[in-house]
Amino acid sequence: MLREFITVNLEEGMPTVDTALRRLSGELATARAHRVVVVKFIHGYGSSGTGGRLRVAVQQELERLKGKKAIKAWIPGEKWEIFNPEAIRFLDACEALRSDRDLGRHNNGISMVLMREKSP
Repeated sequence: MLREFITVNLEEGMPTVDTALRRLSGELATARAHRVVVVKFIHGYGSSGTGGRLRVAVQQELERLKGKKAIKAWIPGEKWEIFNPEAIRFLDACEALRSDRDLGRHNNGISMVLMREKSP
């Protein structure tokens, strides 16, 4: 079954940063192989309330992957809202995102990843 949009909980089991980054890499490879359009990663915001190590490491890795063109784009949860032009690009690529419960909630504990543009 083709799924355009999947959610991956990277903070499940309280992994180390290295373990979470390995899982992120594996999940992106699987998503690419299955032609998933968007992946939502749950990484949490950190118990200190100032942004945890996992969140920072995941977002740095996503920025690195974007620079290498391994992913099309990514958006931090706090910018995942309908007034953000980049978010509109995601919504245009995947209609299922319009019902995402985090859309417009400024959730710092997630990051959205665009794997590919909508096929014609």
